Amino acid sequence: MLDWSDTSTPAKPTPATIFNSAAPSSAEQTGLGAIDRSGGRVSVDDKRMINCRADVNQLLPLKYRWAWEKYLAGCNNHWMPTEVSMQADIALWKSKDGLTDDERRAIKRNLGFFAASESLVANNIVLAIYRHLTNPECRQYLLRQAFEEAVHTHTFQYIVESLGLDEGELFNMYREVPSITDKAAWALKHTQHLDDPDFKTGTPEADQAFLRDLVAFYVIFEGMWFYTGFAQILSLGRRNKMVGIAEQYQYILRDESIHLNFGIDVINQIKIENPHLWTATFQEEVRGMIRTAADLEAAYGRDTMPRGFLGLNAALCEQYMHFIANRRCAQIGLAPVFAEADNPFPWMSEAMDLKKEKNFFETRVIEYQNGGALSWE
Repeated sequence: MLDWSDTSTPAKPTPATIFNSAAPSSAEQTGLGAIDRSGGRVSVDDKRMINCRADVNQLLPLKYRWAWEKYLAGCNNHWMPTEVSMQADIALWKSKDGLTDDERRAIKRNLGFFAASESLVANNIVLAIYRHLTNPECRQYLLRQAFEEAVHTHTFQYIVESLGLDEGELFNMYREVPSITDKAAWALKHTQHLDDPDFKTGTPEADQAFLRDLVAFYVIFEGMWFYTGFAQILSLGRRNKMVGIAEQYQYILRDESIHLNFGIDVINQIKIENPHLWTATFQEEVRGMIRTAADLEAAYGRDTMPRGFLGLNAALCEQYMHFIANRRCAQIGLAPVFAEADNPFPWMSEAMDLKKEKNFFETRVIEYQNGGALSWE
């Protein structure tokens, strides 16, 4: 068992292994370089989020305890989609009068957006974030997150197969439905150059590019754009419609809550260690990103719910997005981008109360330790 009170100091590493202002080589940054047989031991103070020369293969001693705790929380909340019965959903979907056309449209748009989005996020983790985040405990969590993104993709395949939906239609929406394509294209531009083999951090411009990518995927993609879909599906679930899908979405929501909080912690830690990156100009750029993202999400809401359905419509979803956008700004130390907005969906507080994001997993019910045992009563 780890003793967090242990303050003993390991042997001092040699200058070749510790951080300095120069960017590490690609081999040093990835941890795939030649072994330094004369290198000293890594101490906590040698560790940094980016551009670190300390050995990224040495997990202990931990510096960022929050990263390791999030990894453990993710492991404790393991679930698989096939644990959830889809029988009631299948019967309702096949029933002529079970769902309105607007409800069917919202469900299909949701599945189409999420099916591609989880792959986009996973690609960003594997091809960009993991390469440039030079901290082993954070990388440990990223490995867990990558697996969870695979589980989420599995979930949408499971739903599509269970309902007998057109696979080609659903999995190509990100290229064929403009409101979904616009969001995917916006996200891709923030990661395409980072997976270039020649890209490396170490300059203010490159470090800001990496920080921008983290904001795009954690704060916006996972922290804003997923939430309209959660609201739509959980709205149906609370009316006893598509309860199997709603249960799976709630599992995904709980995963995404910790993904978001991990990303925010990473962003804020990079800011602490690299204050020169968080310039007034860059802050305004990030606020502009968040504002643009909210506008794209409002357009997506109008597309998925042209007329709305009981308890939910595009205008309320736009208000909800303004509420979330302002909260995301506060979480990374920015001024709000919209006038103060109330949460229009108080009925969702139990499932996704944004005020509880920081301690959600500390207060979770014990049943969630195993997805198959969860009770929604």
